[in-house]
Amino acid sequence: MSDRTIADDLAAVESQTAEDVRAFCDIVTDVARGDAPDSAIPFLLLGLSQVLLTGARLGAIQDVVLDEKFEPDPGPDVDTDPVREGLARLFEGLDEYADVVDPVTSGELTAGSLSNDLASIVVDLVHGLQHHEAGRPVEALWWWQFSYLSSWGDRAASALRVLQSVLSHIRLDADQETVAEAQFEALHT
Repeated sequence: MSDRTIADDLAAVESQTAEDVRAFCDIVTDVARGDAPDSAIPFLLLGLSQVLLTGARLGAIQDVVLDEKFEPDPGPDVDTDPVREGLARLFEGLDEYADVVDPVTSGELTAGSLSNDLASIVVDLVHGLQHHEAGRPVEALWWWQFSYLSSWGDRAASALRVLQSVLSHIRLDADQETVAEAQFEALHT
């Protein structure tokens, strides 16, 4: 493969990643506002699944190498306190969960938090987006790849598992009599 083709492929990955990052950050911000609490879990489940697909793409490509030895400063970190606080309110009673420190090297349990996970994912993703918007595509791609492997990929996978578990409990732990009545009504009306 020629250097030009590789550069074109990386440019396409960087552009698609920026689009996916914006979509995910919009979903998290919208959910954190609390305007539609009944759709929060399904929206976050879809958003996390999509951004994890984006991360898997980043993990599957060759290592991105910075043009310079050090990453240029993209500017100040985004303030995610309002997002974190909004999500904590939304997930009150569900926010904290049991997590494994590293499933490969340690079975040690630790506490996780959906609101903290989602807010920290946004911070990592926006950091790369700042590079993208400043016209530094290699730095953006490097940051997204590095931070996927070192932090946000793990946090997103954990949060996805928790949300899927919560959704399963909501849908499957229903009272059997209520489920039977709903099925009867659906079949006979």
